[in-house]
Amino acid sequence: MLTEQSNPRTTQIDQLSALDIVKIINAEDQLVAQAVAKVLPQIAQAVQAIAEAIRAGGRLIYVGAGTSGRLGVLDAAECVPTFSTPPEMVQALIAGGDRAMTLAMEGAEDNRQAANDDLDAIGLTAADVVVGIAASGRTPYVLAALEKANALGCVTAGVTCNAPSAILEIAQIGIAVLVGPEVISGSTRMKAGTAQKMVLNMLSTAAMIRLGKVYGNLMVDVRVTNEKLEQRARRIVARLTGLDESAAGELLQNAANEVKTAIVCHLRQVSPAEARALLREQNGRLRAVIGTVGEN
Repeated sequence: MLTEQSNPRTTQIDQLSALDIVKIINAEDQLVAQAVAKVLPQIAQAVQAIAEAIRAGGRLIYVGAGTSGRLGVLDAAECVPTFSTPPEMVQALIAGGDRAMTLAMEGAEDNRQAANDDLDAIGLTAADVVVGIAASGRTPYVLAALEKANALGCVTAGVTCNAPSAILEIAQIGIAVLVGPEVISGSTRMKAGTAQKMVLNMLSTAAMIRLGKVYGNLMVDVRVTNEKLEQRARRIVARLTGLDESAAGELLQNAANEVKTAIVCHLRQVSPAEARALLREQNGRLRAVIGTVGEN
């Protein structure tokens, strides 16, 4: 497998200075974006499937083990504050469960039955999209999950750094980011992990953009859960309404800290309840309600 091969550019790395070591790691990391660029059509295909599924009431389910599983959990968790998604909309299953987030449980990745049980526990249906993540492309836990998802009629995608690989044969959409051998042979938390993180960023972010959770490049569905996010929300409201930040803050507070609602209240001169109704009519698409404003 590519991810297990020895990298000829790093065979003497243990004899180098700290600066030369990090220079080599940096040079190898620069290859990752190039590899991702080669599979953008497949990533876009998966994005479209995810957006359509969520629009129809389905969910995005990541499945992985070890580093791959942790990256799935990270991406799913960050959708909640970034896009105000309910926690069940984007979920992640990791072999070994929650304990595997902080403890190495390498044997868990071989448990095919656990994958079936975990999918049953979340009530997987044909409306969902399942994305398997496996640097090796052959992790039994991930393969079993994709097989079950296929059998149920789900759209499935597989993210890997090996080709050919089993995951590409099972997943309906294969995303093979061939980053080559790692700096430390087999340490797929490095280039492979970076590649997977980049792909997952694209899958979730692009899908949410397609669902109208971004206006221009502004995070208009941000969930206000701390001071930093409150300030960000206030700046977004000020920018799109033309109000100063103090007035934007009052508007935001009156709209229960809902950025879209606050903006619609001001620009359409309606109550928060009426603003929410207008947004619901347009499936949450702010641009469909207010047009193009305050982006320059």
